[in-house]
Amino acid sequence: MDMLWSGWGDPARATPLPDTVIGLLRDLLGVKPYGAEPVALEEIAVPEPALDPGALRALLVAVGGRAERLRTDAETRVRHTRGKSTPDLLRIRRGDVDDVPAAVILPDSHDEVLAVLAACAEHGLALVPFGGGTSVVGGLTPGRRGDFVALDLRHMDRLLALDPVSRTAILEPGLRAPQAEALLAEHGFTLGHFPQSYEWATIGGFAATRSSGQASAGYGRFDEMVLGLTLATPRGTIDTGRAPRSAAGPDLRQLILGSEGAFGVITSVTVRIRPVPRSRVYEGWRFASFQEGADALRRLAQDGPRPTVLRLSDEAETLVGLAQPDAIGSAAEQAAGCLAIAGYEGTPEDTAHRREHAAAVLRDCGGIHLGAEPGEKWAHGRYSAPYLRDALLDAGAFAETLETATFWSRIPELYASVREALTATLGEAGTPPLVMCHISHVYDNGASLYFTVVSAQGDEPLAHWTRAKRAANEAILAAGGTITHHHGVGTDHRDGYVREAGPLGIESLRAVKRRLDPAGVLNPGVLLPLD
Repeated sequence: MDMLWSGWGDPARATPLPDTVIGLLRDLLGVKPYGAEPVALEEIAVPEPALDPGALRALLVAVGGRAERLRTDAETRVRHTRGKSTPDLLRIRRGDVDDVPAAVILPDSHDEVLAVLAACAEHGLALVPFGGGTSVVGGLTPGRRGDFVALDLRHMDRLLALDPVSRTAILEPGLRAPQAEALLAEHGFTLGHFPQSYEWATIGGFAATRSSGQASAGYGRFDEMVLGLTLATPRGTIDTGRAPRSAAGPDLRQLILGSEGAFGVITSVTVRIRPVPRSRVYEGWRFASFQEGADALRRLAQDGPRPTVLRLSDEAETLVGLAQPDAIGSAAEQAAGCLAIAGYEGTPEDTAHRREHAAAVLRDCGGIHLGAEPGEKWAHGRYSAPYLRDALLDAGAFAETLETATFWSRIPELYASVREALTATLGEAGTPPLVMCHISHVYDNGASLYFTVVSAQGDEPLAHWTRAKRAANEAILAAGGTITHHHGVGTDHRDGYVREAGPLGIESLRAVKRRLDPAGVLNPGVLLPLD
């Protein structure tokens, strides 16, 4: 099943906002009903592809001459246009397809990917790898103008090998996360990677963007799970990872992870797997303030016992109930303080032990136990927030997210700086926002901050957000945060990444790209600025 072309996920799961939320948006933010319905898919004027006939023939040969694997029809191309950020959706809803690919090609093997890359390099045709289409940072929009091809990896969706002794699995990149979990579960294992995009994102996308899942406190980030990679490039193949750890020079896996299709196309991933947990328990805790809750999370992250899931909503996010999207508008959730969710997965003995000792730490830090209900509501609705974003757009609101990370000592300054930048910039534009935040990924030395921004759309929502996003990025860098913790760089964070990596760092990465992709056809303008 394809994702909704003009929004998130399965259209059957779209849910309108409760009247209480619509009233809150109107009274507090001045949100007005949207003036016009989004255009229909069949009404979009999609330009005819202008691919050179020689390039078209070469692409067709690359996929074995199978016409169904090279598509140029309008609907397929629209469905591969951009990603799922709010600016992406606002543009596609009004019929803007300036970034539509000229063709969509669907290989089913590493060798076919190599052949496609060779054809693109020969004909100077830009290529954008496409997994689940869930990018929210402009990662599917090449910066170079002109025709490009979307490389859809959905037919590379196999579990290639599983080693129960070493607890490793080799997965193809087009596997969506639920498919991967189902295949692993047949053997009694799990990857344990559950980002908010879980239902639609792919294994290759997780690796290409250094994804982080909502159970990262227990299972780790995706890049920590990766033991090996195969990369197809216009120059040939790179294979990495013949052992769990090695001192044989710099780790090339780390060069490929997070490269966002700029260096090559990931065609297989060797990952660490774990037994399917026999016990899962999620519960809620309340803290008087965000700082008090953050101190509690830090103690668990540094000294243990560390829950599998550990997250904390600030006062605004708790008040609105965004930690449990399925319960938005419920008066029972609108209480003072900050809601924390702690979850435990593993054997019954292990979860009971960690839960008991973590509870002692949380109580010692001022936490009040709320029982299982808030935790179960979070678990039930943890993939629902993107649907809520679509409902907000339908109601005339603007809703978008951004995230960062820093060391524990800098969390208060970073939190305050980003909130102030967003509030001031959007307020000055006449669309004062509601800014909410949570911590959802913790480490010994620091944590992430994930902001959700809701405001009225105003007359120029894209222009308003561009200014606010730029101000937020400046605030992040000034306060010592990273420009992205898990969404990736894409084009939206590229300028910030250039400043974060520094001139020599960017020059080194450019050298890698020139060696692997001398024609510059791979996702041009994504991750690295164009030459």
